[in-house]
Amino acid sequence: MLELNNISFKVEENGESRTIIDDLSISFEEGGFYVITGPNGGGKSTLAKLIMGISELSEGQILFDGEDITDKNITERANMGIGYAFQQPPRIKGMTVEDLLKIAHKGDLPEEECCQYLADVGLCPKEYLSREVDNSLSGGEMKRIEIATILARDLKIAIFDEPEAGIDLWSFAKLNETFQKMHKEKNHTIIIISHQERILELADKIIVLENGKIKTMGTKEEVLPSILNQVNGTVCAIQGKELFNE
Repeated sequence: MLELNNISFKVEENGESRTIIDDLSISFEEGGFYVITGPNGGGKSTLAKLIMGISELSEGQILFDGEDITDKNITERANMGIGYAFQQPPRIKGMTVEDLLKIAHKGDLPEEECCQYLADVGLCPKEYLSREVDNSLSGGEMKRIEIATILARDLKIAIFDEPEAGIDLWSFAKLNETFQKMHKEKNHTIIIISHQERILELADKIIVLENGKIKTMGTKEEVLPSILNQVNGTVCAIQGKELFNE
């Protein structure tokens, strides 16, 4: 479904070239649940942005449903069915949460469906439908609202960049339930960037990214035990064990 062929991403810093993603190749199968993890600075978020078209490849090729989308922009990729939830979602003063969900859906969306999407991410619909998407919302609230907009879209690939960041225990549990429901009921590919063990446990495949390269890739049964044995990190008592918290 999605193929990354020998992709690289380089930036210029102080007159020198630095490689963030280094000749990386991955194939994502239709309907699969993938979690990309690894040490901070390993290139995880950059990889997600390259898939979405937010950043442009330095080298390589991206194929989606057999079509070369390497040169397609964000809008073109979004219209093809690729969606992306940012680590820090943008705020839109003057727009209500309900309006935002309807725009994401690209059509009429009954109020009860809007309410269900908000409930799926741990928000009380009655409190949020008429709220503006502005600075009155906390970072965690913004994060959950953006994830709700992803749920409202008819996507083939849904990419979530650290969806657990800034949310409380109850909402984190609701998100896990939502991801499981998405994987079970909808025929689209899920790609999540995460450090959390409880999200890693949901994956069909785990990809460990380090220094812009794939260090390990395999099923959760193959990869997760070795991660747990290797990591000398801290435990986040509220949201579960956070791996690679370096």
